[in-house]
Amino acid sequence: MSAANRPYPVVQDLIESFASWLKHRRELNELRQLDRADFDRIANDLRIAPDDLEELVRHGRHAADELPKMLAQRGISAEGLGRAQPLLLRDMERVCSLCHHKGQCDRDLAGGTAAENRHGYCANASTLESLGRADLAPR
Repeated sequence: MSAANRPYPVVQDLIESFASWLKHRRELNELRQLDRADFDRIANDLRIAPDDLEELVRHGRHAADELPKMLAQRGISAEGLGRAQPLLLRDMERVCSLCHHKGQCDRDLAGGTAAENRHGYCANASTLESLGRADLAPR
């Protein structure tokens, strides 16, 4: 439904944001109810450190939303990279999700300067550089 079709788009957006926040809080609560052995087993199944898994869950499902935009600014297709090198893309998503420079990245992405400025803050910068140099990523 577009904003023009909704009678109160601001209110609807607030309700949707609150619903998403509430769902995320429930997911965190479920995570906290797992005993440590089960949690560690899940992390092991996902081949990720338990501390990283906990942090990823805390950040939520949109924690790596910047990565496809960064890839696009480098001329790399996120979908194509996912098909060609799914483990690499998954690791890049993990790194992006755990990043502490989201504000800088978002500003650079919005300004179209992320591809040039990423070296100053992006933990995926060297991987992006390697993909571009080796032409390993689908365009």
